[in-house]
Amino acid sequence: MLYYLWMLHSVTLFLNLLACLAWFLVDSTKGVDFGLSILWFIIFTPCAFICWYRPIYKAFRSDNSFSFFVFFFVFFCQIGIYIIQLVGIPGLGDSGWIAALSTLKKDHLPVSIIMMVVAGFFTLCAVLSLFLLKRVHSLYRRTGASFQQAQEEFSQGIFSNRTFRSAASSAARGAFQGN
Repeated sequence: MLYYLWMLHSVTLFLNLLACLAWFLVDSTKGVDFGLSILWFIIFTPCAFICWYRPIYKAFRSDNSFSFFVFFFVFFCQIGIYIIQLVGIPGLGDSGWIAALSTLKKDHLPVSIIMMVVAGFFTLCAVLSLFLLKRVHSLYRRTGASFQQAQEEFSQGIFSNRTFRSAASSAARGAFQGN
């Protein structure tokens, strides 16, 4: 289900780009919104996949508490971003509710309708994200995992990493030789 949310997220950002383009075409002062919508599409689509989809996939695959905590932290931030996007403060590159309703005053009904559809998609993403966060948290709690277990997994993973050990030993040698 989280994969489908990621796909919906990607489609929503693309529709946001198109809505901001339409807004820019009827109001040339909205170039910043269009530019930021391009940036959000280019950055947030792969970042969402790497930062919250992959950790939850890894967490379910290997029952890794640390990956669950990475997912919970990043996904909570993602929900905050969805809320900002669905509100739609003009100048942030989002076609949310405020931006969509502000175009109604200027007699740009087709653009306003497009922007309201995108705002609906952002709202849907936020609601589904809250639902899935609750669902993943309940599944996580059923496994009996804890924050302490996540800390242990993190420390075991770091100290068993050969690159980290060699970097730490060379830093320690350098500090010792410097005295």
